[in-house]
Amino acid sequence: MIILATILTMVMPSTFTNATDAPKILLILRGDPRPEYIDTVLTKESGVMKIMLEKAGFKVVAATTNGLPIKGSTVTLTPDLKLSDVKVDDYAGIIIPCFGAGGALPSTQVSPIAVSITKQAITQGKPVAVSDASVIILAEAGVLVGRRYGCSVDPLGIGRRPDDRFTGAIYGGTGVVQDGNIITCGVCPLVSSAYGYTDCTTELTQALITALTATK
Repeated sequence: MIILATILTMVMPSTFTNATDAPKILLILRGDPRPEYIDTVLTKESGVMKIMLEKAGFKVVAATTNGLPIKGSTVTLTPDLKLSDVKVDDYAGIIIPCFGAGGALPSTQVSPIAVSITKQAITQGKPVAVSDASVIILAEAGVLVGRRYGCSVDPLGIGRRPDDRFTGAIYGGTGVVQDGNIITCGVCPLVSSAYGYTDCTTELTQALITALTATK
C-alpha cells in the first residue's frame, strides 16, 4: 500500500500538469443563435468538435461576443470567456461552427472581434477551421483572396446576389477544402438535415487535428 501511494503521488502531479499544459483551441460561437438552431449546433456540431479535439489531447476554450450561456432544450453551453478577452497568442488554432459569429449568406451580421481574431491567427500561420456560413468571417477578414474554400453555396454564383467580400476567392464546392492553414467545409448538420448532404463536421475537425499535430 505504501508503494502504491508513493507511485500515485509521483504520477498524479505529472498527469495534472500534462492536462493543464494541453494546447488550447478557441471555439468561436455566436452568442445569440436562432432558437430553432441551438440544439443542433450544440449537440451535433460544436459538441462533436469539442469531443474530438479533447480526445486528441487539446483543451477547447469556448468564446462568444457576450459571454452568456447558450441554452438549448436539453443542453446548455456556458462560454469560458468573451471574444473581447481572447489573446490569440494563447491558442494553437481556431474552430468556428456554422453561424459561429455571423449569419446566413449574404449577411452583414459578423462580429468585428471574431474577424480580427481570425485574421490574426491566420496571419500567424495557425490552423483555422470554419464551417459553412461562417466562411463569411474569413471573407470579411480578407484572407480568402486567391484561396480555395468550401461552402454550401457559391456567394458569387449565378442567380445569387453577389457578396463582394468574396471577390478574388476561389469557390471549392461543398466538401472539406484545405488551402494552407485555412480549412473550410460547406455542409454543417443544419444543411445536412435540410438538403440531405453528408455532414462534414467530423471530417473538418479531423482535418484541423491533423494540421495542429503537424505544427507541434
